[in-house]
Amino acid sequence: MITIYHNNRCSKSREGVCFLENLKQPFEVINYLDQVPTYNELEAIIKKLNIKPIELIRIKEKDWTENFKGKTLTDKEIIEAMIQFPKLIERPIVINGEKAVVARPTALINEIL
Repeated sequence: MITIYHNNRCSKSREGVCFLENLKQPFEVINYLDQVPTYNELEAIIKKLNIKPIELIRIKEKDWTENFKGKTLTDKEIIEAMIQFPKLIERPIVINGEKAVVARPTALINEIL
């Protein structure tokens, strides 16, 4: 099943949900600000995305600039920062089995179908 990590306040995230609705396939929506992923879940998502944890961070987000900007953090500390401040997680993340994309632009979802 396809899963989307979604934030209702984000237009790109809403576009991702609309894209998936138009596919007419079942998918699961995880509102990650309410259901914050665990360390292990984030680690698995990052592995599926084939990126480094810092690449999943919204570095212009206020929580990042106020708390972490200019600091040298380990991958573990970056993942822990995402758990503490889930707004830092880039969105939307769409997962299909072992494949995943940050759907910016939305058309990237096609790469994992």
